Amino acid sequence: MSDELEAELREQVRKLCKRYPEDYWQEHDRARTYPEEFVNELTDAGYLACLIPETYGGSGLGMREAAAILEEINRSGGSAAGCHAQMYTMGTLLRHGSDEQKERWLPQIASGALRLQAFAVTEPDAGSDTTSISTFAERDGDRYIVTGKKTFISRVQQSDLMVLLARTTPREKVTKRTAGLSVFVVDLRDAGDAVRVQSVETMINHETNEVFFDGLEVPAENRIGEEGEGFAYILSGMNAERILLASESIGDALFFIDRCQIYANERIVFDRPIGQNQGVQFPIAEAYIRTKAATAMRDQAVALYDGGEPCGPAANMCKLLASEAAWEAANVAMDTFGGYGMAVEFGVERKFREARLYLVAPVANNLILSYVGQHLLDLPRSF
Repeated sequence: MSDELEAELREQVRKLCKRYPEDYWQEHDRARTYPEEFVNELTDAGYLACLIPETYGGSGLGMREAAAILEEINRSGGSAAGCHAQMYTMGTLLRHGSDEQKERWLPQIASGALRLQAFAVTEPDAGSDTTSISTFAERDGDRYIVTGKKTFISRVQQSDLMVLLARTTPREKVTKRTAGLSVFVVDLRDAGDAVRVQSVETMINHETNEVFFDGLEVPAENRIGEEGEGFAYILSGMNAERILLASESIGDALFFIDRCQIYANERIVFDRPIGQNQGVQFPIAEAYIRTKAATAMRDQAVALYDGGEPCGPAANMCKLLASEAAWEAANVAMDTFGGYGMAVEFGVERKFREARLYLVAPVANNLILSYVGQHLLDLPRSF
C-alpha cells in the first residue's frame, strides 16, 4: 500500500472512531461491558478482516494496514482490545491452516457471521513459560478430548471460535521442550458444559476470563497443522500479536501526547500557558521522541512480517519500546493535567490504566530482555 492510500485508510478509521466519543468508552468502562456497537461497525467496514485474503472475503491487506488501523483506534481514545485478536490470530490460521479450514472459517469471520476473538494459551501455573502448559488434548479416534484450565483469556464470551494451544504429548515424553504441543480451533457454540467460563475482574475493562475444559470434544479436523508442532504455529500468531499490540501502544502514546499538546497550550497558570514552562514542555517532547523511535522499530517489524522474513526479534523489541513509550506518555499526561488527570471526564485516567497492561502482557518486558540477551547477544540463558 502506498503512503497516500495508508493516509486515506487512517483518515477513514478516524472518521469511524469519531462516532464513538469519550462518553461512550467511559460508559463501557464504568459498567465493564463489551463495546458491541463499535466492534460491529469495525466488522461491517471490513477493518477486522483486513488480513484475510480477498479469496475468502477479506481485504487482502498486510500487517502495515492492520497496524495502522489499531494505532488510529487507540489514538482516537478508543480501545482496540475489544477486537484485536481477530487480527493476530490470523497469523496462525492463515499461515498454517489447511485450505479446507480456511474455506470453512475465513469467509464467515470476514463477514462477521463468526467471531474469532479468543486466544487460549496462558495457564495459571505456566504464565509466560508456554512450554510448561498442562492442558491436555488426548486423541480418541477422529476427535480429541481436552481437559485443563486457561487464565487471562479475553473475549471468550464474545467469541464463536477460539484458538487453543494444548499439550498432545506429556511433557516428560518429549526430548525438546517446544515439542508435543498442538493448536486447535474450538467451536465454542458446540462446547456446552464442557467449557466453563469465569470472569476475572481487573483494573481495566478487558473482558478477561478463566476457562475450564472438562472433557471438551474437538474434531481432529479442527487441529491446525501437524500434531505436536503447535508451538511453531502459535509463534506466527504471537509475532503478529506483538506487532499489533505495539501499534496500540503507539496509538495510546500519541493519544496522551495529543491531549498534552492541547492542554499545555490552553491551560493558563501564573498568566502564561503551562506549556511554556520547560518542566512541562520537555517531558512531553521526550515522550514524543520515544514514541517516534518505537514507531520506527514497529515499522521495521511490519516490513519483515509482510515480506515473509523472520521477525521475532523486531516484533519483541517493538513491543517493549512501544509499551514503555506509552507508559512514559501516560505519566507525562498525568503530570501535565495535574488534578484534572484524575478526573474521569478527561479520559486520561482510563487510558492511563489501559496503558499499564502492555508492560506485562502479552509477554512481560523482562522476558523480552531475556530473549534479546540470549538470542541476539549470545549471553548465557538465564532460566
